[in-house]
Amino acid sequence: MEVLVAEKCGFCRGVTDAITLAKETLKEKGEVYSLGPIIHNADVVNELAKEGLETVSSIDDIKSATILIRSHGATLEEIQKIKSKGLDITDATCILVKRIQKICQKLNEDGYKVVMLGDREHPEVKAIVGFATDVQVIGGLEDLDTLTGRGKVGILCQTTQSPGFFGKMVGEIVKRGFSELKIINTLCREAIKRQDSAVQLCRKVDVMFVLGGLHSANTIKLAELCKKHNNQTFHLQNWDELDINTVSGKKLAGVTAGASTPDRVINEFVDKLRAI
Repeated sequence: MEVLVAEKCGFCRGVTDAITLAKETLKEKGEVYSLGPIIHNADVVNELAKEGLETVSSIDDIKSATILIRSHGATLEEIQKIKSKGLDITDATCILVKRIQKICQKLNEDGYKVVMLGDREHPEVKAIVGFATDVQVIGGLEDLDTLTGRGKVGILCQTTQSPGFFGKMVGEIVKRGFSELKIINTLCREAIKRQDSAVQLCRKVDVMFVLGGLHSANTIKLAELCKKHNNQTFHLQNWDELDINTVSGKKLAGVTAGASTPDRVINEFVDKLRAI
């Protein structure tokens, strides 16, 4: 089978840095806890667990040792709680997320109501809005009716959302008559490159595969965008999840992957697909 791979796919800098920092900390400290999965990829999380990185959901579960702030970041309250317990901190927060946290905090201090566009349940979004007191998360058009008032609004966006979503939501908010709007483009450039590359590829192929964690926001967004242009799009974590029937009668397949998907997962999938 002929297989084409998207020009931009796989690990981004933030993910690479987080994994490298985790491994260095494990070698130095030995006992390390991650507050939530370091990235949204089960294979990587399991590998690091074998090396000693224990994932916990609450700071209360940690009595001593070092705690790793995952790539998605942590709220200001969580960071203060970690420090109050006297725990060592290794911060693997993506540099873009850290920048947005500072912007969110500054908007709040300057009297803006912070509007965060994105998934309210995503850890990145929680880590960012946790730096403001007057904040509202808007996940879609259905949430706009909850956005009221006529004061100053500062608009941010989850890094892995698409430019189309960001533009559409900002356009709707503009219509609501706020006295002042400050709009900061907080989309990840690497995520946008991956989205553009995936869409270009999926238009050319008979079947499209998007590889990555089922809870990875950027991978989910890739799959959603590809599905709009090619209904034969499938979101899989790895080769083991492939249903061979999906490639029956197909001649040309496309493969892309989320920013938290290791190269080895991509390479294994592509090699085995080409062997069919």
